[in-house]
Amino acid sequence: MSINRVVLSGHLTRDPDLRSTASGMQVLGFGVAVNDRRKNAQTGEWEDCPNFIDCTMFGARAQSLSNYLSKGAKVAVEGKLRWSQWERDGQKRSKIEVIVDDLEFMSSRGSAPVDAAPSMPDPAGYAPASPYDEDIPF
Repeated sequence: MSINRVVLSGHLTRDPDLRSTASGMQVLGFGVAVNDRRKNAQTGEWEDCPNFIDCTMFGARAQSLSNYLSKGAKVAVEGKLRWSQWERDGQKRSKIEVIVDDLEFMSSRGSAPVDAAPSMPDPAGYAPASPYDEDIPF
């Protein structure tokens, strides 16, 4: 059995590009920068090393999301890897991209995460206790 799933979070490297196929299928292309940390052999310091990942999303959701995505937005994407190859000017080229199944906005520019709900008290005045509030054996 093989599994082809990937989850990444990072910032969009460019504004998304919305186009459509000859049959009318919407195709959204964008790039996500994902940092990797490596130790510099000469200085001994840890450094961020960016990886630039091409992402593609299809369908009506791609069209809807294109209105809300822009360069610099922090997102999490989930999907599968797809490898493709082609020839240009006699040279073989290839790339790996993420075919996005799900996209989540991690934050809007200069504000708290979009999916974070404000904390509100329970209308009945009851807040469920955390298991860490009591001495409950686990």
